[in-house]
Amino acid sequence: MGELNTAELLVQCLENEGVEYLFGLPGEENLHILEALRNSSIKFITTRHEQGAAFMADVYGRLTGKAGVCLSTLGPGATNLMTGVADANLDGAPLVAITGQVGTDRMHIESHQYLDLVAMFAPVTKWNTQIVRPHNTPEIIRKAFKVAQSEKPGAVHIDLPENIAAMPVVGTSLRRDDREKIYASYRSINAAAAAISKAKNPIVLAGNGTIRGHASEALTEFVTQLNIPVANTFMGKGAIPYTHPLSIWTFGLQQRDLISCAFDSADLVIAVGYDLIEYSPKRWNPEGTTPIVHIGINPAEIDSSYIPIVEVVGDISDSLMDIMKRTDRQGKSTPSAVKLRQEIREDYEKYAHDEGFPIKPQKIIYDLRQVMGQEDIVISDVGAHKMWMARHYHCDAPNTCLISNGFAAMGIAIPGAIAAKLVHPDKKVVAVTGDGGFMMNCQELETALRAKTPFVTLIFNDDGYGLIEWKQINQFGHSSFVDFGNPDFVKFAESMGLKGYRVESAADLIPTLKEALAQDVPAVIDCPVDYQENLRFSQKSGDLSCEVNF
Repeated sequence: MGELNTAELLVQCLENEGVEYLFGLPGEENLHILEALRNSSIKFITTRHEQGAAFMADVYGRLTGKAGVCLSTLGPGATNLMTGVADANLDGAPLVAITGQVGTDRMHIESHQYLDLVAMFAPVTKWNTQIVRPHNTPEIIRKAFKVAQSEKPGAVHIDLPENIAAMPVVGTSLRRDDREKIYASYRSINAAAAAISKAKNPIVLAGNGTIRGHASEALTEFVTQLNIPVANTFMGKGAIPYTHPLSIWTFGLQQRDLISCAFDSADLVIAVGYDLIEYSPKRWNPEGTTPIVHIGINPAEIDSSYIPIVEVVGDISDSLMDIMKRTDRQGKSTPSAVKLRQEIREDYEKYAHDEGFPIKPQKIIYDLRQVMGQEDIVISDVGAHKMWMARHYHCDAPNTCLISNGFAAMGIAIPGAIAAKLVHPDKKVVAVTGDGGFMMNCQELETALRAKTPFVTLIFNDDGYGLIEWKQINQFGHSSFVDFGNPDFVKFAESMGLKGYRVESAADLIPTLKEALAQDVPAVIDCPVDYQENLRFSQKSGDLSCEVNF
């Protein structure tokens, strides 16, 4: 246990936590950390913007369950970092953000680039602190990772003043502790089993906690044995394979859809690993009259539309298996929601041979699904295309379609795809984005090239902020201030040493995707999209009558 400076001890502690990558930008106030990383096993990924660094750490954490780590300097570097930190915190992704800071000797005066970063990050993190005593560094780092990775995971922030970073210290990293399983009480398990046994039309709402808790196999067995249909949230995709006969796909659009009918007819909702932020219960249980069984690692959040009759709090897989063994559904007819599956599938399949151009969003996503394997990964940005990805991109496995939903931050797709490719270099990765979201972090494509992370960016191009136009027309009958111009995306890609493609017809898309995915450098596909489908969907939603479906 030799003498180090605080920055060197901090890096030693990060190594002890198993950190593989640190995403960030160099700055004057984090120079000592950067110097300590020169001889570290941690690979520093130099990004082009701090927001991109935070998004990379965000998606790394979501895919691995281990905290992704990002670094910025003080002032504007730290404020740039905040959007990705907030996204991780609201989406339940473990993340540790580290910021440089002015020396403690000038915090009491008006000082160049100084902001109280501990106060600033407090609302968007689970916990944060400033290192002011070098010997406390091991405890702070260990606590940061423990808090970030504990249920519900989220973001943690550590602020390191530059004079503290340079101070000598004697210390070493702390032993990591293993988390023990938490088991639900038998009383709650028996009560849940009794409620499920009595229900005639139960439905499972599977959320992101099912995936975080590695409970997908248990959930699939649970619903198969008990013959209960499942809808997943945007962030619960892959909780059960979409090909399973009891899967009625994704629930959570802000407009009514066929799956809304299933919840209208349910006499019991079994919420498994569901976080209220994923889709407000006021949208599917507005009167608070539908009975709910809550199964999760944490107790239910308080909401007037989400007052469970039973809360089963503990390891989700074990809870599901214990409930299943105690539930008697012999002689129960198939819940009516299962009848919707064929209608939902027919709506999906009818775009398979659509030849319209610009291409309908349903067709783009249908073709993308045909090209991607069961374990391949798509990262959806935020915009009109996100609504269609949520509705039409279906998953066989967890963490194969990642959608920012709690914070819904534009610009996540390209940085997120870099992280996905670092975590899973052998899988195909596609960043699906609108032209608006693309232009927010397209600079990180240079980072992708430098980091040797070849993936495809598929741009839904409509020359505007399509989601806002959709909402404006629905609300006011017209749109305003949503149109913009775009660069030539093919030339843009080529200018960075990437491959660029432009889709000229519906028939072009699948061969273009296949060619782009075969490249050894990142590729960009410019695909014109027909967003008239947005308004057609709104009309169909307004005319939806659930009576015809049962």
